[in-house]
Amino acid sequence: MSQLNPTLITFIFYIVAMLGIGLYAYKATTNFDDYILGGRSLGSVVTALSAGASDMSGWLLMGLPGAIYLSGLSEAWIAIGLIIGAWLNWLLVAGRLRVHTEVQHNALTLPDYFTSRFGDTKKILRIISAFVILIFFAIYCASGMVAGARLFESLFGWNYTSALWIGAIATISYVCIGGFLAISWTDTFQAGLMIFALLLAPIMTYMAIGDHAQQVTAVVESVRPLANNMISDLGVVAILSSMAWGLGYFGQPHILVRFMAADSVKSIPSARRIGMTWMILCLGGAVAVGYLGIAYFNIHPEHAAAVTANPETVFMELTKILFNPWVSGVVLAAILAAVMSTLSCQLLVCSSTLTEDLYKAFIRKNASQKELVWIGRLMVLAIAVLAIILALNPESKVLGLVAYAWAGFGAAFGPLILLSLFWKRMTLNGAIAGMIVGAATVILWKNMMADTGIYEIIPGFILSLISIVIFSLISKAPSKEVTDRFDQANALYEKEMLELKSKQ
Repeated sequence: MSQLNPTLITFIFYIVAMLGIGLYAYKATTNFDDYILGGRSLGSVVTALSAGASDMSGWLLMGLPGAIYLSGLSEAWIAIGLIIGAWLNWLLVAGRLRVHTEVQHNALTLPDYFTSRFGDTKKILRIISAFVILIFFAIYCASGMVAGARLFESLFGWNYTSALWIGAIATISYVCIGGFLAISWTDTFQAGLMIFALLLAPIMTYMAIGDHAQQVTAVVESVRPLANNMISDLGVVAILSSMAWGLGYFGQPHILVRFMAADSVKSIPSARRIGMTWMILCLGGAVAVGYLGIAYFNIHPEHAAAVTANPETVFMELTKILFNPWVSGVVLAAILAAVMSTLSCQLLVCSSTLTEDLYKAFIRKNASQKELVWIGRLMVLAIAVLAIILALNPESKVLGLVAYAWAGFGAAFGPLILLSLFWKRMTLNGAIAGMIVGAATVILWKNMMADTGIYEIIPGFILSLISIVIFSLISKAPSKEVTDRFDQANALYEKEMLELKSKQ
């Protein structure tokens, strides 16, 4: 156990640092707007890195390397799809959503934006979107809880349930204390830690392979005959299903909220360049860790027992074996960073939805700012407990849970976000139909059609898109008030972009 003490000390120091940031952010949080959107004050660096860190959860250092280790480079199609999807999201959605949410009565949440954008006086869209967020984020948060528990379980030998609670409490604490600013500032630090770990780990693994380093591909192929073939025995459906992860970006509330919180549209292009560079390097590092892990554990089978039992631990096992305990503590803290950054943002989005879109909208319309902040903190606790209950099954797989929630948001919100920003003729009925059809398709496909091999986001996204178009065209055109706000937002966006280009 003495060998693990440096790692444990590093983790304790890391968690204390995160709580310190949370306390500092607490002092900067004066109202509910600050608590859930940071007063729309994020610069390009914080916008980019916090969006990346909240996106790349524990699956980046566990699920993806584990999938590569198990199946080879054919699993890298997921990473390729994500890179394309993220770039399009920054290009098409980020700046426009920043402007539209401000024009739409300074919307603080996605349900708030949808309600204003489509003139939903009966608040039907607000209720449906709030429940979609709560259902799929409960699953998504559970994936973060599982990843954190796996980390503590593997490193310190704690039982799964104890590890689950300790990891959850560490994250819940700074979210409750500091809100959105705490999350954004800690995410920026955590993004730096993640890229450090994902660049260093594959380099160290390659060096540790030693005399066989020049024949890595041959060693890998001797263990996994199809590992070097990106096509492998995959069909078109399998490749499209992996790349379809990229479609999910258009509908992820915890990423979209970062765009909404940017200080201006002019910050977005710079943030896009920073964010995409960070993302490509991190995904490349994760793929390299899984791939080189195949060669390393073939050469050193005496170290392979833990990875054989659970491939998702390949990054952790390589780090424990190859690094000094003090350094490994820093590198392994990157997993905790990935877990905490995403989980914290998801908890806050759920909290803001319950507080802004249900409590304030239907229970206490005249609630004070202080009351809303404290209700928000209580909602963080409530959602966290629900996620812990869902994560109690020790057989849960991180990538599987993430895939389900990612598909749910991508199909329910993705087409809705895209068309709401580009199509003035889109109506309330179209938005409601698209959201319901998208979410329902994902749930039904996952439970009834999973054996087809088609990732549920594909039918969900397509049917949602079709539903929006059909129901918008057959229903009455939006009111002049709604279309005027749309035109105002578009004009403001074009003006900001022209000013930015003129200065370059």
